[in-house]
Amino acid sequence: MTRLFLYDDARARGFEPFALTRPVSELRAGAEIIRARWELAAGERAEGFVGAAHLANFEEGDAPSAFTGSTIPAGSVVANSRFVIGLDAALVPGAGAYASDGRVCAVRLSRDIDTALLADGSVVLDDLADADKTSPLAGRWLMEVWDLVGDLSVQLAEDIALLGPRFTGEGDEGREGGENDGAGGAMENATVIGRGGVYCETGAVIEPFVVFDASEGPILVRRGAHIASFTRIVGPCFIGRDAMIVGDAIRACSIGDVCKVRGEIAGSVMLGHSNKGHTGFVGSSYIGCWVNLGAGTTTSNLKNTYGGVQVWTPTGLRNTGLQFLGTLIGDHAKTGIGTMLTTGCVVGAGANIFGSSGAPKRVPPFAWGGGEPYDRFTVSKFIEVAERMMARRHVTLGDRGRRQLEDSFAASQTPSAPPRGGAE
Repeated sequence: MTRLFLYDDARARGFEPFALTRPVSELRAGAEIIRARWELAAGERAEGFVGAAHLANFEEGDAPSAFTGSTIPAGSVVANSRFVIGLDAALVPGAGAYASDGRVCAVRLSRDIDTALLADGSVVLDDLADADKTSPLAGRWLMEVWDLVGDLSVQLAEDIALLGPRFTGEGDEGREGGENDGAGGAMENATVIGRGGVYCETGAVIEPFVVFDASEGPILVRRGAHIASFTRIVGPCFIGRDAMIVGDAIRACSIGDVCKVRGEIAGSVMLGHSNKGHTGFVGSSYIGCWVNLGAGTTTSNLKNTYGGVQVWTPTGLRNTGLQFLGTLIGDHAKTGIGTMLTTGCVVGAGANIFGSSGAPKRVPPFAWGGGEPYDRFTVSKFIEVAERMMARRHVTLGDRGRRQLEDSFAASQTPSAPPRGGAE
């Protein structure tokens, strides 16, 4: 049995706006959560993660908690959360370390180590590795948070080619035009274009007049998903479990579990349990969990100069080198009707913003209002709003989850932004 632990190093802990409320191992890269990718390679469930102190009470679905033991025992595998391991990769049992692109992405400990050694994220796994027993691993590194968007199409194409046959029992080609997909006739009225492969898991609902365009890449629809009439899904594209797609064009996206999508969305990730229930363009963006986008919310993902997009980071404004990049939206953020989000905008976790004048490059976490200077939620009001939204999806915010959000709120505070009431 392999004891698996995920490790957020110092670089991962700067992946804002998401690192404030979740470990990087619980981000979706392509069609799958990073932690789940490592679990598949190890053949075991992850025992926990080692990350920032304010995530000590992290709680979400079946995700493992922060590891609280004083020692990580010999024989355990410690994996870097920033490495997106390939879905067909496996951990060679005899290896002492695993590497990609000249850097160690995981180690199999030859001795017990003090968990406190990893507490601040400064340790590089190369320093714990046995260089004589290093095995290569397929995958790609996340050097910056925006790589989750920049690498999305390539990652989706790789992932769906492997996951599609696994979830549907079909051959590598998937369903091509004119054939039934074997999913209880769910796709019998759909139109399929292209030969990239369309995979529909049993239990999905596909209404008449849906078009799947697999000309540029494969498409996978998981069980419980519901695709409404007059939707066009363009590959590579992943639609998660119990997601609802209500119409318009969905292009090259990864739509997480229990999300609702209406209106045009392209080149974007919705992590899970988020809502885009109305029209408005979202492009080249990453949307965290429990996000609600008000009607007409629109992102810009291309500068008028067609140059590289700059993004706020904890270390300052950075040029991403990407021509297309929309908005990075943290967990539990909300936008009001008609909200305009500028190219390369970062909306902090828990922010609740509205107004059509255009958001700045960075909206602070737990901000509230129609523009700068923003007010700030009180923590009690923020928790109340979070509980209301989660209840609408039949999810209860537990005591540990509440404490984690309170810890994240406290970690985000600065002397210049004291709590000032908040929305009803």
